[in-house]
Amino acid sequence: MKPSVELFKLIKSLTKSEKRFFKLSSSLQSGEKNYLKIFDYIEKQTEYNEYELKKAFEGETFIKHLPSEKNHLYKLILKSLRSYYSEQSVNSTLKQEIKNVEILYNKALYKECEKFVSRAKQTAKKFEKFYYWFELISWEKKLMDSAYESGVFSIDLDKLIEEEEMVIAKLRNLAEYTVIYSKINLIFRSGGFTRNENERKLVEGIADYHLIKGKNTALSTKAASICYYIKGLCAATNRDYDNSFQFFNRTREILDNNPHIKSDTGARYAMTLFHLLRCYIDNKEFDQAKELISDIRSLQSRKGFKSVDISVRIFANSYNQELVLLHAMGDFQQSVDLIPEIEKQQEIYKGKISKEMELLLTYNKAYSYFGVGDYKKALLYLNEVLNDNEQNLRQDIYSFARLFNLVIHYELGNYDFLEYVIKSTNRYLNKQERNYEIENTCIKQIRKLSKTPVEVNRIEIFDKLNEEISVLLNDQNERVVLEYFNIDAWVKSKINKTSFEDSIRLSIKA
Repeated sequence: MKPSVELFKLIKSLTKSEKRFFKLSSSLQSGEKNYLKIFDYIEKQTEYNEYELKKAFEGETFIKHLPSEKNHLYKLILKSLRSYYSEQSVNSTLKQEIKNVEILYNKALYKECEKFVSRAKQTAKKFEKFYYWFELISWEKKLMDSAYESGVFSIDLDKLIEEEEMVIAKLRNLAEYTVIYSKINLIFRSGGFTRNENERKLVEGIADYHLIKGKNTALSTKAASICYYIKGLCAATNRDYDNSFQFFNRTREILDNNPHIKSDTGARYAMTLFHLLRCYIDNKEFDQAKELISDIRSLQSRKGFKSVDISVRIFANSYNQELVLLHAMGDFQQSVDLIPEIEKQQEIYKGKISKEMELLLTYNKAYSYFGVGDYKKALLYLNEVLNDNEQNLRQDIYSFARLFNLVIHYELGNYDFLEYVIKSTNRYLNKQERNYEIENTCIKQIRKLSKTPVEVNRIEIFDKLNEEISVLLNDQNERVVLEYFNIDAWVKSKINKTSFEDSIRLSIKA
């Protein structure tokens, strides 16, 4: 059986300050600390090798029961991290306060207990932590019973019951918005955009749901921010960037006006900015897009945005969107120059970047090299996407990558091989639930191009393709192809005998 690497990953994820805190906590304990020997050895490894670990401590008793020692070390590190972050998140603070409430109550220190309940309830209210707020009301009821037993009847029970009902209503309301968000997020993560009439109806159903469509249906700031975020995603899946911008901008305003909620929902705030960035790029507002990228990266130094999870999101999304921005501007050389820095950061965050973001970054690297005419390098990166067997995630990328693949092989002059690739592409696309006519049109004309050796005749085919896609691109649904590959600019570059970069730049000026 292959040795478990969970402990190795946990140790490698620790920051210098987290390691220092763990070592300091360990120094306060008495007795032999074999787990520190394991910690120090694993920390120095670049890849986990259990054989080397066992060999290094051969002869020592603890190595004979290494699995239990590793498990013990894993739990100690987590315990240390809980202590380290005990006052750095609202959830941790409230958990700790409720534990203090329980201890004081069990010791019959009711007055002191009341102070802790009151203080914790203010925190729960401030950050809209309804679950903890509800639990603290339960403690207030217990304290009320103790007060009655002591002959104190000053607490207003009706008022407390009314507050409890209000908290339950807000908790249910927020939970329902969370469920709706999960539904639209599933569509967005699986396909990126609505690919067929069935998916468009699903999105329409979500957009028309009474909690989304109705006015004043959100009972809390968090619920309101999720409501507008859902509206933004519904619009984005249909490539309605005007409405998408308005809804995501409203989400941003709500969170900016409520800094406590904003710091507690850092991931959603960052994703809101990424969606706004996408809108700027689509509307060719490039200066605003550049400014927003800088704003997004500056978040990492602020409270609520310092976790590894959010740092990884900010890195992957901001660099991916920067590549998209440079592609939209026709600055492909600048995007290629950015790739070494991206790959350096990818190595630092290895194993932590989501599959979706790895996929997008790899695709956009391929597009960058295509833009500067390095088709072999472009194909190298694109093959990483095509050779992936993911069946559920972002099928839009896998589908359009196949169309892009045909163009690259055409540019490389692999005309004989193209016939095989076209057949393979058609088989794949026929299995997908999508209704993009532009794919069929492009495949048909590329097949003709691969069989046409005379340049003059090829220009005729490109003219025909240009005429056909010009009509198709008037359909908002068909324009989705431009999110992945500017087929329009590529065809025009062939007709006008200009570079792909220049063709894109000309289209911006038009």
